Amino acid sequence: MLPDKTSSAILITYDQEDSINEARGLCDTAGYRIIHTLRQKFLQRPRCGIGVETLEELGEIADRLKPDVIIYDEILKPSQNYNLATALHREILDREALILEIFESRASSAESKLQVKLAQLRYEMLRAKEKVRLANLGEQPGFMGIGKFQVDVYYNDIKHRMQTVRSKLKKAGRQRELHRQARRRLGFKTVSLAGYTSAGKTTLFNKAAGQKKDQGQELFTTLTTTTRRLVINREPFLISDTVGFISKLPTYMIDAFRSTLEELNHADVVVLVIDTSNTVSELRKKFSSCMRTLGELDVKEHKLVYALTKSDLSKADEIREKIDILNLDSGRLVSVSAKTGENIEKLKELIKKIAYADKPKEHSQVGGTFGN
Repeated sequence: MLPDKTSSAILITYDQEDSINEARGLCDTAGYRIIHTLRQKFLQRPRCGIGVETLEELGEIADRLKPDVIIYDEILKPSQNYNLATALHREILDREALILEIFESRASSAESKLQVKLAQLRYEMLRAKEKVRLANLGEQPGFMGIGKFQVDVYYNDIKHRMQTVRSKLKKAGRQRELHRQARRRLGFKTVSLAGYTSAGKTTLFNKAAGQKKDQGQELFTTLTTTTRRLVINREPFLISDTVGFISKLPTYMIDAFRSTLEELNHADVVVLVIDTSNTVSELRKKFSSCMRTLGELDVKEHKLVYALTKSDLSKADEIREKIDILNLDSGRLVSVSAKTGENIEKLKELIKKIAYADKPKEHSQVGGTFGN
């Protein structure tokens, strides 16, 4: 369960507006009220992530404001988390732990709950040996106590629980495959929406499919794949909404959600939703993150369609400039507004064109110049 909005937090993040906005968005979604933001140029120093002088400054601020938690907008090593907790005598949540809290609160289906549990266990396993080492020293601030477990027992217990969860997810994956086979027999072409979290995927899904799926400004509104029927020029399609991507998402988290995200790999068309209301720096970072994740999932370039959303919030010349910056294929993109309905039908026509296009013999994987 997430904390309520009365839980206060000090946020440590990068001194860049897009990083600050995203970090604050994660904190708000997780239910933390930010009472102070500490901006830093570097967050990956060896001992504590931050330098000695900054640590002293942070200690003074924490003593004065007395936050419930300190949120660190970067992935911390277990030793760094321990060092920070020791120096500050506060609970430390790094970016991974914060995202896991959000995932846990957002999971609604049995499968998504299993996926979150697997990610949590992987997070725990990566820190197991360090936790045991610290416990043996009699020091474990910032960590849950582990009693009398020895490292092999503790580590093996996590491995056993992971195996149990994986076996359940494999069963769910087999069920998904049966559903896919049934759809292929019925002749349905499939479309999957992908994109950075809060890019407007669910809003576009609702508009295209005539649905009323929950949507909002909070991050990770969707964790469970939803599939609905879509008709394009009297041709039946199935369209799916998937979990949003985010930068610095560890590979093990992608792996945990692979059974859901593999729908992207099996789809005939993948619509990458791009929020054109973002600044150029935000756009570059988010697009690069999306393409990198699609590459890790082995999604092929010939399947991609680019939906540039929220066109009602940007001028035409600004959208054209962003298209040039991202070096997008003009034959594979449509600028749309799910709010006004602008170009939704044009997007559907492009989806149908790509779905029925001849596939290249040599399938190129997303990545390379796209993902870097």
